[in-house]
Amino acid sequence: MTTTSATIDLDQPVRQRNAFTDGVDAWLAHRGLDPNSQALRGTPMRLFKALNELTAGYDEDPAVLLSARFDVERSDEMIVVTGVPFTSLCEHHLLPFTGTATIAYLPAPGAAVAGLSKLPRVLDAYARRLQVQEQLTRQVTTALDSHLDTDGSACVIRAVHGCLAHRGARKPGSVMVTSSYTGRFQADIDVRGELLAHIHD
Repeated sequence: MTTTSATIDLDQPVRQRNAFTDGVDAWLAHRGLDPNSQALRGTPMRLFKALNELTAGYDEDPAVLLSARFDVERSDEMIVVTGVPFTSLCEHHLLPFTGTATIAYLPAPGAAVAGLSKLPRVLDAYARRLQVQEQLTRQVTTALDSHLDTDGSACVIRAVHGCLAHRGARKPGSVMVTSSYTGRFQADIDVRGELLAHIHD
Protein backbone atom coordinates (compact mmCIF):
# COMPACT_ATOMS: atom_id res chain seq x y z
CA MET A 1 0.00 0.00 0.00
CA THR A 2 1.39 3.35 -0.99
CA THR A 3 0.58 6.76 0.41
CA THR A 4 0.68 9.92 -1.66
CA SER A 5 0.95 13.43 -0.35
CA ALA A 6 1.00 16.85 -1.93
CA THR A 7 4.50 18.01 -2.76
CA ILE A 8 5.40 21.36 -1.23
CA ASP A 9 7.63 23.44 -3.48
CA LEU A 10 9.98 25.07 -0.99
CA ASP A 11 11.81 26.89 -3.78
CA GLN A 12 8.73 28.69 -5.12
CA PRO A 13 9.18 31.89 -3.01
CA VAL A 14 12.82 32.09 -4.13
CA ARG A 15 11.87 31.67 -7.78
CA GLN A 16 9.16 34.34 -7.42
CA ARG A 17 11.61 36.74 -5.81
CA ASN A 18 14.20 36.08 -8.52
CA ALA A 19 11.61 36.61 -11.26
CA PHE A 20 10.74 39.98 -9.70
CA THR A 21 14.34 41.15 -9.36
CA ASP A 22 15.17 39.94 -12.88
CA GLY A 23 12.22 41.96 -14.16
CA VAL A 24 13.44 45.11 -12.42
CA ASP A 25 16.91 44.54 -13.87
CA ALA A 26 15.35 44.23 -17.35
CA TRP A 27 13.43 47.49 -16.89
CA LEU A 28 16.58 49.32 -15.76
CA ALA A 29 18.40 48.04 -18.81
CA HIS A 30 15.46 49.11 -21.00
CA ARG A 31 15.90 52.65 -19.66
CA GLY A 32 19.54 52.56 -20.72
CA LEU A 33 20.88 52.08 -17.20
CA ASP A 34 23.40 49.53 -15.99
CA PRO A 35 21.72 47.19 -13.47
CA ASN A 36 25.16 46.04 -12.33
CA SER A 37 26.44 49.49 -11.45
CA GLN A 38 27.39 50.16 -7.84
CA ALA A 39 24.33 52.39 -7.37
CA LEU A 40 21.75 50.03 -8.91
CA ARG A 41 22.87 46.48 -8.30
CA GLY A 42 20.97 46.28 -4.99
CA THR A 43 17.92 48.21 -6.18
CA PRO A 44 15.75 45.26 -7.31
CA MET A 45 16.05 43.54 -3.91
CA ARG A 46 15.46 46.81 -2.04
CA LEU A 47 12.32 47.37 -4.10
CA PHE A 48 11.17 43.82 -3.44
CA LYS A 49 11.57 44.30 0.33
CA ALA A 50 9.92 47.72 0.27
CA LEU A 51 6.85 46.45 -1.57
CA ASN A 52 6.54 43.52 0.83
CA GLU A 53 6.67 45.93 3.77
CA LEU A 54 4.09 48.24 2.19
CA THR A 55 1.72 45.30 1.62
CA ALA A 56 2.21 43.58 4.98
CA GLY A 57 -1.46 44.21 5.76
CA TYR A 58 -2.36 41.05 3.86
CA ASP A 59 -0.89 39.18 6.83
CA GLU A 60 -3.12 41.03 9.35
CA ASP A 61 -6.65 39.95 10.29
CA PRO A 62 -8.85 42.83 11.54
CA ALA A 63 -11.09 40.30 13.30
CA VAL A 64 -8.14 39.24 15.45
CA LEU A 65 -7.13 42.84 16.12
CA LEU A 66 -10.64 43.66 17.36
CA SER A 67 -11.10 40.47 19.37
CA ALA A 68 -9.43 41.93 22.47
CA ARG A 69 -12.14 43.94 24.21
CA PHE A 70 -12.81 45.14 27.73
CA ASP A 71 -15.82 46.20 29.75
CA VAL A 72 -16.25 49.80 30.84
CA GLU A 73 -18.69 51.35 33.28
CA ARG A 74 -20.39 53.30 30.52
CA SER A 75 -19.90 52.29 26.91
CA ASP A 76 -22.57 54.20 24.98
CA GLU A 77 -20.52 57.32 24.25
CA MET A 78 -18.70 58.07 21.01
CA ILE A 79 -15.15 56.75 20.74
CA VAL A 80 -13.01 58.77 18.33
CA VAL A 81 -9.37 58.81 17.30
CA THR A 82 -8.30 61.65 15.00
CA GLY A 83 -5.28 62.44 12.86
CA VAL A 84 -4.15 58.83 12.39
CA PRO A 85 -1.36 58.83 9.77
CA PHE A 86 -1.09 56.09 7.16
CA THR A 87 0.61 55.20 3.91
CA SER A 88 -0.91 52.99 1.26
CA LEU A 89 -0.21 51.92 -2.33
CA CYS A 90 -2.53 52.81 -5.19
CA GLU A 91 -3.52 49.53 -6.82
CA HIS A 92 -3.61 51.19 -10.26
CA HIS A 93 -0.07 52.63 -10.34
CA LEU A 94 1.74 51.15 -7.31
CA LEU A 95 2.48 54.71 -6.20
CA PRO A 96 1.99 55.71 -2.57
CA PHE A 97 -0.80 57.81 -1.17
CA THR A 98 -0.46 59.22 2.31
CA GLY A 99 -2.76 61.00 4.69
CA THR A 100 -4.65 60.89 7.95
CA ALA A 101 -7.85 59.25 9.11
CA THR A 102 -10.48 59.92 11.74
CA ILE A 103 -12.04 56.69 13.00
CA ALA A 104 -15.05 56.54 15.31
CA TYR A 105 -17.71 54.20 16.57
CA LEU A 106 -20.65 54.17 18.96
CA PRO A 107 -20.61 51.08 21.19
CA ALA A 108 -24.04 49.57 21.69
CA PRO A 109 -25.30 50.05 25.28
CA GLY A 110 -23.45 47.65 27.57
CA ALA A 111 -21.08 46.45 24.85
CA ALA A 112 -17.41 45.78 25.50
CA VAL A 113 -15.07 48.18 23.72
CA ALA A 114 -11.85 47.74 21.81
CA GLY A 115 -8.61 49.28 22.99
CA LEU A 116 -7.94 52.65 21.39
CA SER A 117 -4.75 51.41 19.72
CA LYS A 118 -6.75 48.81 17.80
CA LEU A 119 -8.44 51.44 15.62
CA PRO A 120 -5.18 52.66 14.02
CA ARG A 121 -4.06 49.04 13.67
CA VAL A 122 -7.23 48.16 11.75
CA LEU A 123 -6.57 51.13 9.46
CA ASP A 124 -3.01 49.91 8.85
CA ALA A 125 -4.16 46.34 8.22
CA TYR A 126 -6.14 47.60 5.24
CA ALA A 127 -3.89 50.50 4.23
CA ARG A 128 -0.88 48.23 3.89
CA ARG A 129 -2.44 46.50 0.90
CA LEU A 130 -2.96 47.53 -2.71
CA GLN A 131 -5.80 50.00 -2.33
CA VAL A 132 -8.07 52.73 -3.53
CA GLN A 133 -9.05 55.33 -0.94
CA GLU A 134 -12.80 54.86 -1.27
CA GLN A 135 -12.50 51.15 -0.57
CA LEU A 136 -10.10 51.69 2.34
CA THR A 137 -12.57 54.05 4.01
CA ARG A 138 -15.43 51.54 3.76
CA GLN A 139 -13.30 48.61 4.89
CA VAL A 140 -12.57 50.31 8.21
CA THR A 141 -16.24 50.89 9.06
CA THR A 142 -17.22 47.43 7.84
CA ALA A 143 -14.61 45.88 10.13
CA LEU A 144 -15.79 47.88 13.15
CA ASP A 145 -19.44 46.97 12.57
CA SER A 146 -18.63 43.33 11.84
CA HIS A 147 -16.36 42.62 14.79
CA LEU A 148 -17.66 45.00 17.49
CA ASP A 149 -21.15 45.52 18.88
CA THR A 150 -21.82 49.02 17.55
CA ASP A 151 -24.65 51.44 16.91
CA GLY A 152 -22.67 52.79 13.98
CA SER A 153 -19.19 53.69 12.86
CA ALA A 154 -17.43 56.34 10.81
CA CYS A 155 -14.19 56.83 8.94
CA VAL A 156 -13.05 60.05 7.24
CA ILE A 157 -9.80 59.99 5.27
CA ARG A 158 -7.81 62.87 3.77
CA ALA A 159 -4.93 61.85 1.51
CA VAL A 160 -2.50 63.08 -1.13
CA HIS A 161 -1.97 60.66 -4.02
CA GLY A 162 1.33 60.13 -5.77
CA CYS A 163 -0.46 59.12 -8.97
CA LEU A 164 -2.19 62.53 -9.03
CA ALA A 165 0.76 64.58 -7.82
CA HIS A 166 3.64 63.10 -9.83
CA ARG A 167 2.20 61.73 -13.08
CA GLY A 168 -0.79 62.29 -15.31
CA ALA A 169 -2.48 65.50 -14.13
CA ARG A 170 0.55 66.39 -11.94
CA LYS A 171 -1.39 68.31 -9.30
CA PRO A 172 0.77 68.22 -6.15
CA GLY A 173 -0.98 69.25 -2.97
CA SER A 174 -4.44 68.15 -4.10
CA VAL A 175 -6.22 66.40 -1.22
CA MET A 176 -8.82 63.68 -1.69
CA VAL A 177 -11.42 63.32 1.06
CA THR A 178 -13.59 60.23 1.50
CA SER A 179 -16.03 59.28 4.23
CA SER A 180 -18.04 56.28 5.32
CA TYR A 181 -20.86 56.50 7.86
CA THR A 182 -23.00 53.67 9.19
CA GLY A 183 -25.79 53.35 11.74
CA ARG A 184 -26.44 56.47 13.79
CA PHE A 185 -23.57 58.33 12.12
CA GLN A 186 -25.51 58.00 8.88
CA ALA A 187 -29.02 58.51 10.26
CA ASP A 188 -28.56 61.15 12.98
CA ILE A 189 -27.29 64.56 11.86
CA ASP A 190 -26.46 65.55 15.46
CA VAL A 191 -24.24 62.50 15.94
CA ARG A 192 -22.46 63.23 12.69
CA GLY A 193 -22.11 66.88 13.70
CA GLU A 194 -20.42 65.87 16.96
CA LEU A 195 -17.94 63.77 15.00
CA LEU A 196 -17.18 66.61 12.57
CA ALA A 197 -16.62 68.91 15.54
CA HIS A 198 -13.94 66.51 16.79
CA ILE A 199 -12.33 66.48 13.35
CA HIS A 200 -12.13 70.28 13.15
CA ASP A 201 -10.96 70.88 16.74
